[in-house]
Amino acid sequence: MEPEEMARLHARAFETERPWSADEFCRLQSSPSSLVLGDSRAMIVARVIVDEAEILTLATDPDHRRQGLARALLEDFHRAAQERGAETAFLEVAADNAPARALYLAAGYTESGRRRGYYPREGGPAVDALLLSRALDAPAPGQS
Repeated sequence: MEPEEMARLHARAFETERPWSADEFCRLQSSPSSLVLGDSRAMIVARVIVDEAEILTLATDPDHRRQGLARALLEDFHRAAQERGAETAFLEVAADNAPARALYLAAGYTESGRRRGYYPREGGPAVDALLLSRALDAPAPGQS
């Protein structure tokens, strides 16, 4: 994906937060540790360093939600991260992002930490960031 396309998708997916710019995506893609999967409908951006993989963002265009795209990308990410030597995957998600939390919990992630008041919310109190992790060699719940 081109950085401009990534920035447009990120802006559509994260309307209440500051979207990442094309320049930020360009810098991310230039790193050898970066892993980018997806297309104009949904993407996952991560990095793999030694035996750890971190999801930086997973974005789905609002017009393409509830079609299994994020779930499929997450599975592709798990495989690609393992191929690069990662044993554990990490991410952070806003405590008030119920759809994302449900996706990650269904994929076998568990809460490993919390950053209190991490995400500012206009007109309300800041929301905690939940730190989630998962061993990549473990199957997701419901899989064998």
